[in-house]
Amino acid sequence: MTGPTSGFNTRAIHAGQEPDPATGAVIPPVHLTTTYKQDGVGGLRGGYEYSRSGNPTRTALHEALAALEEGTRALAFASGLAAEDTLLRTACRPGDHVVLGGDAYGGTFRLISRVLSEWGLEYTPTHLDDPDALRAAIRPTTRVVWCETPSNPLLNITDIEVTAAVAHEAGALLVVDNTFASPYLQRPLTLGADVVVHSTTKYLGGHSDVVGGALVVRDTGLGERLAYNHNAMGAVASPFDSWLVLRSLKTLGVRMDRHCANAARVAEFLLDHPAVASVLYPGLPTHPGHDVAAKQRSGFGGIISFRHRDVEDAALKVCERAQVFTLAESLGGVESLIEHPGRMTHASAAGSPLEVPSDLVRLSVGIEDVEDLLADLDSALG
Repeated sequence: MTGPTSGFNTRAIHAGQEPDPATGAVIPPVHLTTTYKQDGVGGLRGGYEYSRSGNPTRTALHEALAALEEGTRALAFASGLAAEDTLLRTACRPGDHVVLGGDAYGGTFRLISRVLSEWGLEYTPTHLDDPDALRAAIRPTTRVVWCETPSNPLLNITDIEVTAAVAHEAGALLVVDNTFASPYLQRPLTLGADVVVHSTTKYLGGHSDVVGGALVVRDTGLGERLAYNHNAMGAVASPFDSWLVLRSLKTLGVRMDRHCANAARVAEFLLDHPAVASVLYPGLPTHPGHDVAAKQRSGFGGIISFRHRDVEDAALKVCERAQVFTLAESLGGVESLIEHPGRMTHASAAGSPLEVPSDLVRLSVGIEDVEDLLADLDSALG
């Protein structure tokens, strides 16, 4: 049994995951059924009737995520963007307005600017580390302030408490994408955020073998509305994908400790490398968001971006020369990844106010032996 006073790792291992009552299996089974026998019409066992509406494996994941983020309710989706789409269509109506962080994830920007804009949603990108800029961007129709901290890929830091206060003054929800930090390092709901978004594909899944998303909320009323649309819109996490994320949550704490330790070493190495113009990592005391990150987080994470001293072609060549760092999109897995955001994850932002620098390289630092990672980067940088 776990409770609100249980430690993080205890909750990660046990919340929503009691041994199977029928067999005593320590790991709860994967319920791959699509439907459930009823004891008479409407006589549901445990409230289950159809697996889009509810599934015991997915329920276990919901309970675990809510416990880790210290929210009232969690919902698991087929992808992070499915979670975002359901949230925005629940919180907003055509003609409403969203304030979006000025360097948001390219997929989020694409969803809002090219899909939901056709539905009538309006948006304004702005720098969320400036409360006055946020106030200036808010309209009477603003329903959501969308924040990533750290942001993707420029690793900007936003003060969640300050941003929540500004959003709430305007009657808007503060949504925080907590994918980069994970609940092990940062819990936005305890700092005033209304909704936490995750791509569970990343650190929560942690092994590059599952695609998923999640929402966790503070308010039970909003949770009910989201749960209704979770079922009605149907982009739910499958039982097996839910089980894979549950498996990975058990080691989230120990993995994040290693990600953070390795990333700190890599950031210090890059800081001194002659081919590197600047290093974007909130764990460095020189990072402009370092003090805020230290205040609201228990660690600085495993994502680093850096800018090459040369032109774009040099940044591309670094990505292609790396051997231990795998050239691939995504992040948060046990293996280290390297990518060129301008050509890969953020290509959809090209030509927009969210376009990223062409000399930028993003690293997802894994849990390999750090000396191997440093040697690989040294070779790739030439």
